Amino acid sequence: MSSARRRVIAAVGVAAALAAALATAPGSAAADPAPPGGVEVEIPGPQHGTAAGSGHTHVPQEGRDRPPSRLSAAEEAADGEVTKLIDNGSTGDRLDIVVVGDGYTAAELDQFHIDAKEKWAEVAAVEPYTTYQNLFNVWTVDAVSNQSGVSGDPGKDVVRDTALGSYFWCDDIERLLCIDQAKVDGYVAKAPEADLVLVLANSAKYGGAGYNEPSATLGYEGISTASAGNDKSGQVAIHETGHSLGKLADEYFYPGYPGYEQYPGPEPADSNISTLAAGDMSGQRAKWYRWLGEESPDGGTVGTYEGGGYYVTGLNRPTDSSLMRVLGKPFNLPGVEAMIAGFYRHAKIVTPVTPTGRSLRLRDTAKAAVPRLTGADGRQLRIRWYLDGRELKRFAGRTQVRVSDLALRLIDQRTHTLSVTAQDRTPSVRDPKIAGTLKSSTSWKIRL
Repeated sequence: MSSARRRVIAAVGVAAALAAALATAPGSAAADPAPPGGVEVEIPGPQHGTAAGSGHTHVPQEGRDRPPSRLSAAEEAADGEVTKLIDNGSTGDRLDIVVVGDGYTAAELDQFHIDAKEKWAEVAAVEPYTTYQNLFNVWTVDAVSNQSGVSGDPGKDVVRDTALGSYFWCDDIERLLCIDQAKVDGYVAKAPEADLVLVLANSAKYGGAGYNEPSATLGYEGISTASAGNDKSGQVAIHETGHSLGKLADEYFYPGYPGYEQYPGPEPADSNISTLAAGDMSGQRAKWYRWLGEESPDGGTVGTYEGGGYYVTGLNRPTDSSLMRVLGKPFNLPGVEAMIAGFYRHAKIVTPVTPTGRSLRLRDTAKAAVPRLTGADGRQLRIRWYLDGRELKRFAGRTQVRVSDLALRLIDQRTHTLSVTAQDRTPSVRDPKIAGTLKSSTSWKIRL
């Protein structure tokens, strides 16, 4: 089997039943299992094309065989240093992104920090990251390399001694930028927490990869690799977060490729691809039916557009050209909803500033931190206070309440409960199940 054929076949995975359906096909994924110890990664689309991806392949978890790098005492002192680049609150209440650089020497670490900040700015410029950027912390972990740059840049024969073993030409694909996952994890573990990992290669060459399997040991949702000096590589990384955080399927497909003309399987679990046409979707109240007919930020109207999940026919996508299909485009409306759901799986929007482990007294003040939203519409989270479950409407919108302001309600010498809730009532979420997750609360005991 050719390498190209193996890569495209490995893209199959839209639903578990699909693998069974293809098991008897010549050269199927079932007949060509992943190599032992391999990991599945997404291949970015060609640099001068529009496709966000080009399917999946399996690559070794390890980098190229090289002896461990030897660092000087000064380099060892700098290696592994952790910096909180963007600080929006405690790690327990924020979605923590850990950025690790590869191919940066000790003298280039300042440039790595600049590159990391610029890549985060690129991510934060895309909705819904723009509106919800204050739900994120961004950490950098310094990885000191013996040599500047990474293997495979500019040519396939170039080999460099770097901390993470990053290399282009992974699986013989020039733009596929792979890493040694164990080495990456060694640096990620130094950060206080990691929900998402970005590896920045010290290179201007176009490329990247999506390692979208959650980490069983460190808990992060996935690793995106990108070239620090290439603008399009950042778009590849944002696309990969659509998989890792949004749990979105690819919306691109393979025209003219044998075996991908017609999807043969059942309705997939992914929220943004479906076997249903618009009429059936609406009638069954399924998938993105709540968004049908709405104008989407990526252009056009939400409907059911044929082609997606790698198949030309048999699977539909919500819009023609979202970021899950085309680089440089925004997420479509169903994609935005899925991304917000992903943010709230990791982030809480109420953090107690006043400790909750002791009873509050008359001179105390209950304080909470609630992040501000930064969307163009100026919308903010809704804040409400409750005493023993009854709303204190005059305190709505505040982030602190003095116990003395409640004294007349507390003179019975009983223990009372004061609580605050922040709720996100964004119009970008229409699914009630998701909407129910967009709130957080904290409470204090009060006894006078």
